[in-house]
This record gives sequence, C-alpha cells and structure tokens, in this order.
Amino acid sequence: MTSVVDNIEESVMKSLFNRFVREDQGQDLIEYALLAGFISLVAVVAITNVGKGVNGVYKNIDTQVKAIPGGS
Repeated sequence: MTSVVDNIEESVMKSLFNRFVREDQGQDLIEYALLAGFISLVAVVAITNVGKGVNGVYKNIDTQVKAIPGGS
C-alpha cells in the first residue's frame, strides 16, 4: 500500500515541478521588477550627483558674493 501512495506523491510532485518549469508568467514579473529596481537605483545615483553639482555651484557663488566688499 505504501508503494502506491509513494508513486502517487511522486507523480504529483513531478507534475507540479514540470508545470513550474514550463510557466513563464512569474518569470516575466520578476524580470520587470529587477529592471524597475535597476532603473530606480540609476536614477537615485544620477539625482544625487546632480544635487552635489548644484550644491557646489551655489557654494562657489556664495564664496564670490562674500568676497565682494560689502557682501554679506
């Protein structure tokens, strides 16, 4: 009796594994999620670098204004 149950369980597991391997809808979702994460990471790095550049420009302007006689 145990042999029949083992064969049924093995058959069910094989069919579930085959279905999991053949279906690619979940794979597409994961690929899009990874792509969105990568784009977000690139955007954060780019915005951070632009912010540092703009900050440098304003510090330069501030330094030049303070060097003017009567500048604050």
